[in-house]
Amino acid sequence: MQKLNIAGREFTSRLILGTGKYRSMDEMVSAIETSGTDMITVALRRLDLDDPDKKTLLDYIDWTKYNILPNTAGCRTPDEALTVARLARAMDLSNWIKLEVIPDPKYLLPDPIGTLEAATALISEGFTVLPYIHADPVLARRLQEIGCATVMPLGSAIGSGQGIHTSEEIKIIIEQATVPVIVDAGLGVPSDAAQAMEMGADAVLVNTAIAQADNPSLMAEAFRQGVEAGFKAAQAGRISVR
Repeated sequence: MQKLNIAGREFTSRLILGTGKYRSMDEMVSAIETSGTDMITVALRRLDLDDPDKKTLLDYIDWTKYNILPNTAGCRTPDEALTVARLARAMDLSNWIKLEVIPDPKYLLPDPIGTLEAATALISEGFTVLPYIHADPVLARRLQEIGCATVMPLGSAIGSGQGIHTSEEIKIIIEQATVPVIVDAGLGVPSDAAQAMEMGADAVLVNTAIAQADNPSLMAEAFRQGVEAGFKAAQAGRISVR
């Protein structure tokens, strides 16, 4: 399968995995391995960094095999997101950041104004920014214009498993894209990932659908196959609907 290129860096897999909500570290590690991913996101605000002797999920990840993408999950304001991004860089985790600014704890929908503000500031500080957004074509274009490395529109609400409710908007984002488009949030089953790839998305990011499955490792393998099938279908070119 053709490699994914983000900001000049190549990735073999087009499936990115989150690391939250797993029942155990063993399940997380097994799912990461069977997924075939080479990029995983880590929410710094959910790590216990106060006790240096206490293990965090970072201690269970093989840093030689996977690219660590810190994210600003849990940040409600641009200032909070900037603080977390700077902490990630100070910890030598990465100069890349998955940007999330989510002020609403109930529906977990991203703040478009706060996201644009934070992205602008982070880019000015030399970060490679991958912003999580609602499927808003206008916002996606603005984020591209200021220098974001990707745009990451949601399929549906985080953790909902509802699949892709924003397909028409995502299609417009893909049509206008000058950077990779990664569908993030709401995917529930591998067919959702295949649908995103068939529409022309460059990659998908999955967390809850794998972490909370009865068998996370098997579900991760299934998502890998769904992503591969969808990408190949997009490359092959489907027939017209008649």
